[in-house]
Amino acid sequence: MPTVAVTGATGAQGGATARALLAAGHRVRALTRHSGSPAAHALRGLGAEVRQADFDDRASLDAALAGADALFAVTTPFGADTATEARQGKALVDAAAAARLGHVVLTSAAHADRGTGVPHYESKCAVEEYLRASGVPWTVIAPAAFMDNYAGGWTLDGLREGTFAWPMPADRPLTLIPATDIGAFAALTLQRRDEFAGRRIDIASDECTPRRIAEILTAATGRPIAHQEVPLHYVRTRSDDLAAMFEYFTTVGLDVDVAGLRREYPEVGWHSFGDWAARQDWTALLSSTSTEGARS
Repeated sequence: MPTVAVTGATGAQGGATARALLAAGHRVRALTRHSGSPAAHALRGLGAEVRQADFDDRASLDAALAGADALFAVTTPFGADTATEARQGKALVDAAAAARLGHVVLTSAAHADRGTGVPHYESKCAVEEYLRASGVPWTVIAPAAFMDNYAGGWTLDGLREGTFAWPMPADRPLTLIPATDIGAFAALTLQRRDEFAGRRIDIASDECTPRRIAEILTAATGRPIAHQEVPLHYVRTRSDDLAAMFEYFTTVGLDVDVAGLRREYPEVGWHSFGDWAARQDWTALLSSTSTEGARS
């Protein structure tokens, strides 16, 4: 089996991809800045080779990619900024080209190629364009909003008070996906490279309104949860980027062909929001403290 390098391997998307590839029998080289972390040790226990790599250290990228056949690439502006995300993403593409990798799967964001004006969508789009021009065989998978964010940040803070505090109207649909399904779809693209080469695919597992999300969370947590629409001006006091994202979700919408994806790629094992919510340990989550903001 080919060796697949996975960036962000100790994070949500990279970790899910690494686990899916390992389960399929691939050799996985997990790239992380934190090679001594518990998440890195867990990946070693599953059979991954863990390598230290930093997007701002080209020598570390070259060493980590040497001898690999393919790459799962994830970038993020959170903890830095969008200019840093674009710069680091391009550095990763340059390293992949220098290593003559046979395929790069880049995870972006649904609609990031549509001129949304959302800052962290625009930085992802810049990396997409750079990858397409690199000459390296590529696929871009573009996830919708992350279900996993609903178990942290201000959402979890609100759930403790019995509210699903979300900056969207109660009846505005939003497409969603858990990290598990992103990893499964990424693994599928890496196993069927010829089929997916040169394609950009928006992916989502379910579509729900905030009112429906609150109903599902009520059933999953065992406590009454009511949707409360958070004003965009409040979100803007915390992040202009996230405010722009939620404004886009509300005015344009994040449509993805969920039914078509489920029909065409059943092997992914797509999870509905209800499936995801039922698998969370809400007792532990609701008794802990979280300060991380919502992200997509």
